Amino acid sequence: MLTIFSLFYYLFFQGIGLILLVISIALFVFWSINKFHSRKTAILFSLLAAGWFLFVVVPVGMPNLLQYPFSLRTYGPSDGPVLLASNVIKFFFRADKMERVKDIAYDPKNIPPPIIRKKPATVDIRIITKEVIAEMAPGVLFNYWTFDGTVPGPFLRVREGDTVKLTLANDSTSLHHHNIDLHAVTGPGGGASVTNVAPGEEKTIIFKALNPGLYVYHCAHPNAATHMAHGMYGLILVEPKEGLPEVDKEFYVMQGEFYSKGGLGNKGIQVFDARKMLDGKPEYVVFNGRTGGAVGNMEARVGERVRLFVGNGGVNLISSFHIIGEIFDRVYPEAAIGSEFHTNVQTTLVPAGGASIVELGLEVPGKYILVDHALSRLDRGAWGTLDVAGDENLSIFNSARDISNYEH
Repeated sequence: MLTIFSLFYYLFFQGIGLILLVISIALFVFWSINKFHSRKTAILFSLLAAGWFLFVVVPVGMPNLLQYPFSLRTYGPSDGPVLLASNVIKFFFRADKMERVKDIAYDPKNIPPPIIRKKPATVDIRIITKEVIAEMAPGVLFNYWTFDGTVPGPFLRVREGDTVKLTLANDSTSLHHHNIDLHAVTGPGGGASVTNVAPGEEKTIIFKALNPGLYVYHCAHPNAATHMAHGMYGLILVEPKEGLPEVDKEFYVMQGEFYSKGGLGNKGIQVFDARKMLDGKPEYVVFNGRTGGAVGNMEARVGERVRLFVGNGGVNLISSFHIIGEIFDRVYPEAAIGSEFHTNVQTTLVPAGGASIVELGLEVPGKYILVDHALSRLDRGAWGTLDVAGDENLSIFNSARDISNYEH
């Protein structure tokens, strides 16, 4: 019942003002002609206006009105960020039966191990696109569009020179077409042009992993930004032939933006707001799909070396990735493997639709906060934690409560 109310709140009331305006103008014109001329003329004018409306406005203008939000005109090379009103209506009527995902956040620890083989191979990957409902924050529900039911999608790991056979299947419960554009692919649309799948359909692409690096993948079905702003993005690592330097722990963190019709913290099902997306004003900026998505699920110990694969699904903001209380020993800027890495970096930029690889050694125990250092975004959800256990190292960090313990 609440979802049906939301439908009328977001969809019906958005258009009712336009309908009332048209009716009011029509009645005013009829009243004016009737009062100052004649009823016969008023009726004739009304018939002419109705005929013009049915002949011109309905076939030309109505298709644009049967979208959500109504009458939003854009000028990109493909469909704009509006949603078909029919799909919005279907969503609200199906919402109570859609899959409810308990936790939409992809576990940062869930990363395939480093590749130890020395020769290229054929790698089979299967991904399912699925539209689900999950919490962005307690009591705040979003309709997520996903790869494999999480945000971000699964971490993919292949080796330079591998042949990748990737099958994309669109779950039959989906309301929209989807596809996949992998920035690691050399070819039209990064694979998107040949993987458009309707609900219940699947297609396969075969590509050669030519260039080592960490790459974003995302849905690029028109409107690509709309699909990404629902959570359709992830990372694929193409390891160099010689592999990456050995580390003790690896983690996967990806920033994303979500644009809801309701304001920050509004409860209930939140409808996507295309206008806010065009204006670049997200209500939520988060790591791994939701508020708290990267909080309390990354652990390491003093003396270990960790690597973070960091991505930015965007669709608008540049991430200023920083760990409070740590310095990155090594950064692969824009995830460029093969270029000279940077050392002793405090904050690294991760562009929308881009990635970075950072490595650091852990010398002092404690809770380290991951942030986008555009710090107002913390309040929109852009933070996580790395919990480091182990013995104190007072020669590096000392609260000086007992100065006698300090080791010179």
